[in-house]
Amino acid sequence: MTDVDRLSARANELIERTRARAPATAADQRLRRRREAEVVGRVGRIAIADGAILLGAFIFALAVAPLGVTGVMLVAALLVAATLLFAFMPVGGAPDVVQLSQVPLKSLPRTTEHWLDTQRPALPAPVLGLVDSIGVKLEMLAPQLAMLDESQPAAGEVRKLIGEQLPELVKGYTRVPEPLRRVERNGLTPDQQLAQGLQVIDDEIAEMSAQLAQGDLDLLATRGRYLQIKYQGDGEG
Repeated sequence: MTDVDRLSARANELIERTRARAPATAADQRLRRRREAEVVGRVGRIAIADGAILLGAFIFALAVAPLGVTGVMLVAALLVAATLLFAFMPVGGAPDVVQLSQVPLKSLPRTTEHWLDTQRPALPAPVLGLVDSIGVKLEMLAPQLAMLDESQPAAGEVRKLIGEQLPELVKGYTRVPEPLRRVERNGLTPDQQLAQGLQVIDDEIAEMSAQLAQGDLDLLATRGRYLQIKYQGDGEG
């Protein structure tokens, strides 16, 4: 067996292990929390809008003239319209890759997790287990970064991994035409390269989280282990 054959076999093994993972419970919990947060956001916007309408109607009735039947009906129509508008209007979209570099460090893990979830439809099914695993680790990382100074070298390493290299890997893959994603190049298909790259990032986030938990910021700042450029470069070919 040649080196290329062994590399391809390891990539296939990784994809099969990823396919067999069962982080569905964690993924379902994350999805449920996001939906709950979305519902709370919608209800909050509806309450603010309806409150503004009622306050405006009250001030008008006191300062200008009584509302009358027509005025009351108009206020009711406005309440219904505002409720329907904010009930169905999207709460907010995910940021693009460029915006991720501008997100405060303490918000970066959850923002990146949200962005990664929006990319799921474009990713192959076998790697979705890794996407879920990364999402869970990003959730765990978020509170750890709340106390980390943006100016520390360790903060730069975290930002580089989850704010730059992870999005670049995924976007590099999505730029590959769909028919070419299972065509080998240099011994690996873009699907395999994506799986390997996501596994590297998943492992790196876990180690970063462990080092933050141990307070070993010096080690984190000098890790020097990153996603290999070849995963990004080959994935774009």
